[in-house]
Amino acid sequence: MAALAQVWQGGSVPPTPAGELAVPNLHRAARIEDALHNLVERRLRRTGWQANIIAYAGYGAPGWARVLCRVLLGRPDTRQRGRLDKVRGWRSFATLPAKHATVTIEAGGARHEATADRSGFVDTVIRADFAPGWGSVRLTVPDAEPVEALVRILDPAVRFGVLSDIDDTVMVTALPRPLLAAWNTFVLDEHARAAVPGMAVLYERLATAHPGAPVFYLSTGAWNVAPTLTRFLSRHLYPAGPLLLTDWGPTADRWFRSGREHKRATLARLAREFPDVRWLLIGDDGQHDQEIYREFAAAHPDNVAGVAIRRLSPTQSVLAGSLPAPAGLPSSGPVGQKWLSAPDGAGLWKLLREAGLV
Repeated sequence: MAALAQVWQGGSVPPTPAGELAVPNLHRAARIEDALHNLVERRLRRTGWQANIIAYAGYGAPGWARVLCRVLLGRPDTRQRGRLDKVRGWRSFATLPAKHATVTIEAGGARHEATADRSGFVDTVIRADFAPGWGSVRLTVPDAEPVEALVRILDPAVRFGVLSDIDDTVMVTALPRPLLAAWNTFVLDEHARAAVPGMAVLYERLATAHPGAPVFYLSTGAWNVAPTLTRFLSRHLYPAGPLLLTDWGPTADRWFRSGREHKRATLARLAREFPDVRWLLIGDDGQHDQEIYREFAAAHPDNVAGVAIRRLSPTQSVLAGSLPAPAGLPSSGPVGQKWLSAPDGAGLWKLLREAGLV
């Protein structure tokens, strides 16, 4: 058996010292949440509930990979073996994390260990030999069956990638409208969710025009719905790619995480990890995508191939709390950047071709 290898925390984040599991001065909401989880966990473990792993697709390059997963408690006879069954939205949030669980990661003949955070998440970068394309790592926790986690390994020669928002960009969720967003997220059956017209075809054409180009999906949505989103993307024939989502609920210093800061931090991280890749950033004008993409394009002009914005209808824009955007090629980005806007995938494809991005 190979010796345990050191785990490298990616980007500019230094490794966490051994044994440092708790964050001091937790927000009151987080302390209350932890106390409730501890109480429920003790009772469930006494009835035989055990830890199991929900694996998420990660990414990397030859020599390293970012591994993402979550450790949850479940009944021994219904452990999910790496994925959640098809359920209505609210059930995805009715989970109990196995916080601070130790996860063993096997890749490239070496074994690595990582510790889940207070919400049961593992987000770590490991060093191992990976070939470009889709690969996998093996994840295990004590007394649970191993699961495989996919990793998308970028070829060092790749110079173009697609980074897409999800809500109202590939999937009609009406996220800015609180009541309808709650219905779509917590009540609606996943098969009733509608895809934005033409976007799957657009992404497939982009993948064909740029062989080897990665497609990443960046959203402020919670990791709880990752299995649902993965099935949705597959069912509607979107190219496979890692989901970059957020935790849900109280954080160490506030009631809820900041979706905008999550997107900003993720974009900056990708620029550090893949400095030679120029990203086509795709989003919509119903939330803050344009603002976030504009900031990133100004700070990292060499990492942006262009920005494509799916324009909501006037009615959708008003309900979402924003004004309708003008058609065509708005000059809403930094000088020299290509900014495109259209109501659907077919319109964006036409503009991308005219702009020389495909």
